[in-house]
Amino acid sequence: MIAVADGPAFYFDLGSPDAYLVAERVLQTMPVATEWIPVLATGLPGAESYDAFRCAHERDIVLDGFRAAAERRGLQPLRWPDPFPFDSEQALLAATYAKSIGRIVAYSLAAFRQAFAGGHALDEDHVLIAASACEMHPRAVLKALESRRVREQLDAYTEQAGWL
Repeated sequence: MIAVADGPAFYFDLGSPDAYLVAERVLQTMPVATEWIPVLATGLPGAESYDAFRCAHERDIVLDGFRAAAERRGLQPLRWPDPFPFDSEQALLAATYAKSIGRIVAYSLAAFRQAFAGGHALDEDHVLIAASACEMHPRAVLKALESRRVREQLDAYTEQAGWL
């Protein structure tokens, strides 16, 4: 969570369990409206990687820590997407589109829950399921996934996050 000139902002990647845990708390704990900004974390310097563990045991320890945090916060039990990590780019393009139409929070929570409570990698089908949960028309979402304007906006958000 970062404070920007216009108020607090929550920069997130839909493939991040850290971001999922924060997202579930933002609405409940922030005293003011918080801007949600999707970013492609793989485009950031020093970005976390969930496939860079030294061994399976180390990976299990980290993932168990996320499970325990979700349980402490009263969230649904975590179910890891298969594969994990997954490519979140399409989901983030849909989030960028959702932001442009005022549905960023609803879409992002639905997508996070598809991934980390439902155990689904955010492929096109699960992106559309999350989008439909917040009344985004599937054809509009599919068009947005191909849109140069949406791509450029996601790139701009990612670059902005890299400067923070």
